[in-house]
Amino acid sequence: MDSAFTYGSFVTGKYFLGRKKDVNILSNLIAQRENIVLLGGPKSGKTSLIQQVFLQMRLEKKSFLTAEINLRDVRDTVTFLRRLGDAVIRVFATTPAEFRDLVASQFSGTHFVFDPRSFSESGGILSLNWDPDEKDIHALLTLPWSLARIREERLILVLREFQNIRFFDGWEKILRAMEDVVKEQRSFLEKPACSFILSGSQLNAMKDLFVHWRWFYRLAEVHTPSPIDENEITEHVVRGFLAGGKVVDREMLRGAISLLQGNLHYINHFFAICDHLSKGYIMEPILIEALADLVAIHEPRFNAMMYDLTNYQVNLLRALAEGHTRFSSAEVIRQYGLNSSANVKRLKDALAKKEIITFSDGEEPVFIDPLFEYWVKKYFFGQKLDF
Repeated sequence: MDSAFTYGSFVTGKYFLGRKKDVNILSNLIAQRENIVLLGGPKSGKTSLIQQVFLQMRLEKKSFLTAEINLRDVRDTVTFLRRLGDAVIRVFATTPAEFRDLVASQFSGTHFVFDPRSFSESGGILSLNWDPDEKDIHALLTLPWSLARIREERLILVLREFQNIRFFDGWEKILRAMEDVVKEQRSFLEKPACSFILSGSQLNAMKDLFVHWRWFYRLAEVHTPSPIDENEITEHVVRGFLAGGKVVDREMLRGAISLLQGNLHYINHFFAICDHLSKGYIMEPILIEALADLVAIHEPRFNAMMYDLTNYQVNLLRALAEGHTRFSSAEVIRQYGLNSSANVKRLKDALAKKEIITFSDGEEPVFIDPLFEYWVKKYFFGQKLDF
C-alpha cells in the first residue's frame, strides 16, 4: 500500500481508523454465534469494518472460515441460490470431483445437480434440472450450517448489497425461508456453526427491511457503525502527509473534514488529490483546488440524480438545503411551492426511495451523501459556502 490515503479498496490494520468499539461489538456478537445486519450509506466503511473484525478474530487465534457473495447484479431467486451455494461449496471443496461428491451428498432428492458441462463452460458448481421448489430452497439455505457441522468449522457468511433481494419475484418467500432456517438451526443446535453478516449500500432500503418491516427480528442484531472522531481523522491526515515529507496545518484540515462529515472514502480521496497537487507545505489554495477536483469527478453522478427529480422534489430538496426540516408548515409549503402537507409526505418518501435523504432517530430528514449535499447547495442552488 503506497499511500496512507486509500479510497479504492477496504483497509485493515494500521490503515483502519477509529471504530474500535464497533470492532469489539461485532467480534463479540460473532463469538456468541449471532447474526448481524450492518447499516450504513454507500462508502461509509462497512467492508473495512467487517474485514477489520475478521483480522482481529484471527489475531485472537479464533478459528473460522468465511464465504462471501455480492448481490449487486443478482435480480432473481435462481441466481441467488446458485451463487450462494457455489460460494459455500468452494469454502469446503476445491476440485471438480469434490464438487460433484459434495453436491450429490447434500442435494440428494432435490433439483440441484453438478453438471460437468455447465461447470466447464461457466465455472458454476450448482445447476438446476427444474424450477426450484420449497425443498430445494430449504436444502440450499441449510447448506452453510450442514457443511460447517460436518467439517467441524465455524463459517461466517457475508452477503453484500443484500437490499437487492427485493428485486426477486416473491422475495418475501426467500426471506421467510431464511428466517425459518435460522430458527430451525437454533432449535436443535445451541451454538450454530454458521453466522451471517448482511450489508447493503442502499441505506433506506436496508432500513425498510430490517428496521421498519423487522425481518429477522430477534434473529439478527442490527448495527450502525459509529462516527469516527474528528481528531483521529485529523491525526491520520497529518501522519499521511508527514510520511511523504509534507506539512499541513491541523486547523486548516478541520474545515474539509467537517464538510465531508467524517466520510473516510471522500476524505482519503480528497487528501490523495491534495498529496498529488502539492510538493511541500500544503496551503489553502491546494485544498480548494482539490475540493473542486473531487466535486468534478462526482458531478456527472450528481447531475444525473437531479435530472431524475420532479420539480416538486427539487423544491423540497431546496428547502432542506436551506435548513428547513418541518416541511409541512404552512409557511414552508407556501414559500417552496410544495402544494400540501399530503404532497410533502409523498415527496419525502420519494427522495428517501431514491436514496438521497434519510431520517435521523428524531425523524428529521438529512442528506445521505455529504459531498452531494455540498454540491447541491453550492453548485445547484448557488449558496455561498465557506470552505
